[in-house]
Amino acid sequence: MNTFNIKMITLAFGLAFSAGALAQSMSKTDYKASKDTISAEYKTGKAGCASLTANAKDICMAEAKGKEKVARAELEASYKPTQTSQYKALVAKSAAEYAVAREKCDDLAGDFKKVCIKDAKAAQTTANADAKVQTKRRDPILTKDG
Repeated sequence: MNTFNIKMITLAFGLAFSAGALAQSMSKTDYKASKDTISAEYKTGKAGCASLTANAKDICMAEAKGKEKVARAELEASYKPTQTSQYKALVAKSAAEYAVAREKCDDLAGDFKKVCIKDAKAAQTTANADAKVQTKRRDPILTKDG
């Protein structure tokens, strides 16, 4: 996938979710439209991976799937702003980053690959712990149940 497409997708996600974050509540129609947009952007990202081969294709697919999962989790957090949904969005982001890092490790061999995988797992563990702390520190109005 070329850099322009990646930048455009990133920009679209950023605009979609910055506007969603400003709104206190999201209508069901907006929610469904955003879900459709996320699905369309995933298909576009996935199609961009078709021209790649070997591990580059695997990395591209991991990035596309990760962006979709993160976008869906962030959409859910915007639609139902609870501590649980915020936490799930942060965990989805760390899982997506781990999946991409893990695929990038496949380009390495031997001890370098083992260290790379351990570093990726450690980064995910740290991000998950940070997510737990961040959601506990968020707005006290948000409760686990909403």
